[in-house]
Amino acid sequence: MDQLQADRIKYESILKSVSKPGRYSGGEFGQIIKNKDDVKARWAFCFPDTYEIGMSNLGVRILYGALNNEPDIWCERVYAPWDDMEAQMRQNGIKLCALESSDPLTAFDIIGFTLQYEMSYTNVVNMIDLAGLPHFAKDRDDSMPIIIGGGPCAYNAEPVADFFDCFSIGEGEEMLVEFTKLYISMKEDGTYTKQAFLRRAVKEVPGTYVPSFYDVKYNEDGTIKAYTPVYDDVPKKVTKRIISDMDKAYFPDKVVLPYIEAVHDRIMLEVFRGCIRGCRFCQAGMIYRPVREKSADVLNEQARCLFENTGYEEISLTSLSISDYTELESLTDKLLQWTDENMVSLSLPSLRIDSFSKRLMEKVASVRSSSLTFAPEAGTQRLRDVINKNVTEDDLMRAVNVAFDAGKNIVKLYFMQGLPTETEQDLEGIAQLAQSVVKAYFANPNRNRKQKPTVTISVSCFIPKPFTPFQWEPQDTIEVLEQKQKLIGSKITDRCVRYTHHDARVSRIEAVLARGDRRLCQALELAQKKGFSFDAWDERFDYDKWIAVLEECGIDPAFYANRRFGEDEVLPWDVIDCGVSKEFFLREKHKAYGEDTTPSCREKCSGCGANKLGGERSCCPRMHKA
Repeated sequence: MDQLQADRIKYESILKSVSKPGRYSGGEFGQIIKNKDDVKARWAFCFPDTYEIGMSNLGVRILYGALNNEPDIWCERVYAPWDDMEAQMRQNGIKLCALESSDPLTAFDIIGFTLQYEMSYTNVVNMIDLAGLPHFAKDRDDSMPIIIGGGPCAYNAEPVADFFDCFSIGEGEEMLVEFTKLYISMKEDGTYTKQAFLRRAVKEVPGTYVPSFYDVKYNEDGTIKAYTPVYDDVPKKVTKRIISDMDKAYFPDKVVLPYIEAVHDRIMLEVFRGCIRGCRFCQAGMIYRPVREKSADVLNEQARCLFENTGYEEISLTSLSISDYTELESLTDKLLQWTDENMVSLSLPSLRIDSFSKRLMEKVASVRSSSLTFAPEAGTQRLRDVINKNVTEDDLMRAVNVAFDAGKNIVKLYFMQGLPTETEQDLEGIAQLAQSVVKAYFANPNRNRKQKPTVTISVSCFIPKPFTPFQWEPQDTIEVLEQKQKLIGSKITDRCVRYTHHDARVSRIEAVLARGDRRLCQALELAQKKGFSFDAWDERFDYDKWIAVLEECGIDPAFYANRRFGEDEVLPWDVIDCGVSKEFFLREKHKAYGEDTTPSCREKCSGCGANKLGGERSCCPRMHKA
């Protein structure tokens, strides 16, 4: 018996002693198994959180399918093991392995991490450690796998830059295949070394960012002086990749069906990418530009295919703002022709207040009855204008009355506190707006008189994110954030209103990681050595320990979270071109302080610069027919 077989037997034996062994067993319906002799490159696709969360991620499903769609590439899945499993692995000397083959990550050619949220960074380092690989890219030789990162957090990859060989910037369906094909060709012709491969990748595979190819110098005050390419043929900025034609984009017609319940056990139908709105705090609305839609016919066909292959009883139409889809009425009509008779429900999770209608309500209610969620984001019109939300209180009252007319009595409202220019009046307005919704319910003659309303307000802390007009803004201090949370709570007196808020301490660390630079890598490695993992989970996060780690590394968290960045300052993410110009972000920042709004892309082009990436199909021709 060889060592690999012995490790597999040992691995299977420890599954009996951990909770939820289905997280680690593999063998699910729909998983992709290939003959190792038939493939030329093996991928281990890592999601740095639990199986249940990772299995719900649409991006993972798409990239898993796109890579496996190539006959000579085999992509397998890896998730972060929970505490009990990690303890057993370390105790028994078992390395982190993939679900499909149970092979250790050291047996793979390429290890990919999707970086969906900053608080998963400690899991990334921990998974590299569990794989038995050196943490830092500089310490991994040519015999070891290439480690590549991607996802929204890769737009500022600097806090984790030293752990990765490279990053995929933008949409990966085409880029990762090209990247792997180059790897295969260099392996076959004998020219492969990691350095040589990365040198060619930055030139031949657009969207490839190699941190080690850029020298970073700092000013005496700690700000960045310059990013300088170490080779003449390395681009000064890495431009993101996008898929121009969504109708022709790869779509997984079969997905892996989990044995245990995932967070989202449903069909996720990606309707379009990008956003026509310009909320000044929203990173996703900027980095995913330009808008590119799928046609209703293509979406209906894809939904039907997934239903037949999975048997899921719910279809969630996913996008940043589903009600901005120009063919939404046509799509829902097409779906309802077959979903009703098959008892399949439709979910529209990202409805805007100003686009919600009785007609749409009736279509959704015909197959599903549930609460509704809206996001006013701010309590006063003044602050909504500052953040460019472009919705009014009248829009909200109209939307909730449509819901109350239909017999619904549960409404959830999302807000943010700590926004630039915020005043006490803006915070009090959150409670007042919730109270107005309660009053609207009792004033509605068609309400459900057997039930009282429940209005839940969920208030998160503002986090200045890269590639937004507010990327230069400071976050409020912990003390101020917590004072504001108490103020909002003190203004809520109606039992029909429930108030929840995010932990301000988590938001502060997230701000540090969101706006950080490469000097944070040493702190993340130290955090992993001290046992940090699953910091996105409330029960695992320890603010005091985080502060202690930062202090031990000589890092002042206020420098990243609570400092106003200079408009002329070199930002850690300036090495990346997200398609939207810094000039546009500055214009929008200045307009915010003037309480001046910018119309949606459908009404008027704001000149953000993203059109240049999409060619003839940029911003989607269908958008301009409306």
